[in-house]
Amino acid sequence: MDSAALNPSATAAAAVAAGNGVQASEAGGERSEDASKQNLAQVTSSIQKTLGLLHQLNLTVSSFNSASQLPLLQRLNALVAELDTMQKLAEGCDIQVPMEVVNLIDDGKNPDEFTRDVLNSCIAKNQITKGKTDAFKSLRKHLLEELEQAFPEDVEQYREIRASSAAEAKRLAQSQSTLPNGDVKVKAEH
Repeated sequence: MDSAALNPSATAAAAVAAGNGVQASEAGGERSEDASKQNLAQVTSSIQKTLGLLHQLNLTVSSFNSASQLPLLQRLNALVAELDTMQKLAEGCDIQVPMEVVNLIDDGKNPDEFTRDVLNSCIAKNQITKGKTDAFKSLRKHLLEELEQAFPEDVEQYREIRASSAAEAKRLAQSQSTLPNGDVKVKAEH
């Protein structure tokens, strides 16, 4: 029985991975992407089969006696054949794996740590950027208050210009979001 049929989560993981890391080699787009997903699923299935063969080989070696020499040789030959198949199937896959993930695996760590670290880094950078944005908004508000005390007419004129400019930008955005039937896409304002 096919190991992919035994392990549907591996097939699902392969499909997810194919969508995240496979690059289409043809300009056709979807067809080459489907072929790449199929190749990746085949490689994943071959990896699962190889892991099963390694487990069987480990069991045979751990309880080795003279009677188990023929099964040992058969399992070794099956492993070599499956590794050859895996190599041939892998040539059809174009997946880019970050070196950090490979290094984590080499160090015996979980590659999910890479994803967690990237997400934590993004969250930290997002918080820093949000802090800077809030600081600039506060500075702008403070400057407008100070300018309004010193130059009230100029600040009022500035606000009118900003309001008309914002209204014009809104009209332009709405005119560009007209549907083919003449309806206007309306975006809810917050």
